[in-house]
Amino acid sequence: MILKNAHFYCLCVTILLLSGCQKKGPISVNYKNENGKTAHLIAKAQYLENNKKIDSAFYYYNEAKSICDTTDLESYLVAINSMAVIQQRQNDFVGSKNTLKDALPYLKQINNPKLVWETYNTLAINYSNNYQFKKALNYFNKALALNINELKNIEVEKNKAEVLIQENKYLEAIKILLSLTSKKQVIDTPKLHAEILDRIGYSYYALNNSEAHSFLIEALKIRTQLKDNLEIAKSGYNLALFYQYKNPSLAKKYIKDSYEKYKLEKNVDGKIASLKLIINYSNDNELKKHSIRYINLIDSIYQVRQKAKNQFAKIKYNSKKEKEENLILKTNKAENELKLEKQKKRNIIAYIIIIVSLCFFLVLYYYLTSKANREKIEAAYNSETRISKKLHDELANDIYHTIAFAENKNLSIAENKELLINNLHTIYSRTRDILNENSQITTNENYALHLKEMISEFKTPQINLILNGFDTISWEEVDRIKKIAVYRAIQELLVNMKKHSDASLVAIDFKVTNKNILINYTDNGKGIDAGKMVLKNGLHNIENRIHAIKGEFDIVSDLGKGFKTSIKFPL
Repeated sequence: MILKNAHFYCLCVTILLLSGCQKKGPISVNYKNENGKTAHLIAKAQYLENNKKIDSAFYYYNEAKSICDTTDLESYLVAINSMAVIQQRQNDFVGSKNTLKDALPYLKQINNPKLVWETYNTLAINYSNNYQFKKALNYFNKALALNINELKNIEVEKNKAEVLIQENKYLEAIKILLSLTSKKQVIDTPKLHAEILDRIGYSYYALNNSEAHSFLIEALKIRTQLKDNLEIAKSGYNLALFYQYKNPSLAKKYIKDSYEKYKLEKNVDGKIASLKLIINYSNDNELKKHSIRYINLIDSIYQVRQKAKNQFAKIKYNSKKEKEENLILKTNKAENELKLEKQKKRNIIAYIIIIVSLCFFLVLYYYLTSKANREKIEAAYNSETRISKKLHDELANDIYHTIAFAENKNLSIAENKELLINNLHTIYSRTRDILNENSQITTNENYALHLKEMISEFKTPQINLILNGFDTISWEEVDRIKKIAVYRAIQELLVNMKKHSDASLVAIDFKVTNKNILINYTDNGKGIDAGKMVLKNGLHNIENRIHAIKGEFDIVSDLGKGFKTSIKFPL
């Protein structure tokens, strides 16, 4: 898938070093104008990006953006586009989209259509990865309307087809992709040709059309000739899907070859996808080994990408803070100059100050007397906000220290491990208390992310948690009340598991069947006697919630044989 002075520089370097980011501060160079400095920063950022020093590159792009601001729109847009692409490559699609929003008001003033095209294309890919397909297609069409060149148009058409595939509109996607196969630029670019053939084959596979095989094989043939392991791995994955029911042994061979090539190319997303499919063909010890490897990969890539997201946000925040401090310094300098002028004309200024002060106090008196009730309400609100912020900051501080402890201590030592677990239990208890006081669930476009984060909180070294089919659910189409019910139900099941079941493996499977959403929860805990079971507290709450959305809640359990429930409700 788809990215002025010495005091200022010293402060930037200090902040970045304290944050653990391995980068050097910008070199102090005298420039004739700001444009020269901007060009130097962008060139340095591009060099660092090419050498895979992503956080440093992002820092210098942000510096360039801050310096040129909107006085040099082309450089401004180059910096923003580059920052957004870096965030996008780290799967920070929301952060990338927010970065690009700074460029949107100025696109009509840009005389370089290629820069506008890059903004539209990157923004469309972000929307696509956030499952906002309508907006994605809208921005792809805007990029296509610019008609930069045939190769750019082909890229956009290919991306549009990918969005249609994600929407399960396979026939529409096939129509676009087939039209691309006859274009000279595609035929003359084997890697692009193979990619298009592969996506056609996948679309036919999704439609259960036998034509899928010839396209998938042809794509693999081209990629083999190119000796491109990453592309060969993609073909192997899709062929494994094609053969998974027709020829399971051949499918297993393809997916294992795919995994090895992803591993060779150090492509984590590919390894995760391949492992997920390998698990389907595994059993007993092999299943456990692959499941643990899959969970470890998920945890690892989540931590890396979350750190990257936090680092990008911190760089932008620090840059904004430095800019504000520079503005304060300039303001103080202007005030000092103004004081010299005031000494020469102090009598006139004194009269002006007296008049302005009288007017100010009259207005202030009127405002305070007429808006007393409003001030009381606002004061109460501000007080609550400060209390909430304090709680948040304290909790965040505990989490930070716990993370630092986990990173720097040897957790194989029982004492350290026990201390870490106690810290985590403390954080968990405090969080639960805060949530119980004023529980609120996000039901907007970020719902899926919040639900995943909540589930991941229950994973511990003793509890492995597998999530299947989560991304197949179009959560934006699910009613707000149903989202809340699902969130609470899963949360309650996981809480009960952690408190009572002694489970070491939990699996949650999501499916869409016949316009119904089916959620299966299974753990290998000690279970309960179904014959003597009486729904209480948490389970009773789940049943009431699911019945309230016209759903079904069933429990299958027996002592010593684990615990299994299914939740089914209309989409």
